Amino acid sequence: MSNLFARFLKDESGATAIEYGLIAALISVGIIAGVRSLGSSLSSTFNTLGTTMTDAAN
Repeated sequence: MSNLFARFLKDESGATAIEYGLIAALISVGIIAGVRSLGSSLSSTFNTLGTTMTDAAN
């Protein structure tokens, strides 16, 4: 029984999986923040371009 308990305490495979999961979550949050920022900037650029083209056509 004590051998089983000692082996359980030394097993770190679950901790490794959790660490990889946390790293993946942090990377995902960074990507989402970057895409949102880029999307907002791109939307503003297209709105300005559309307004400029409309004004030039009139």
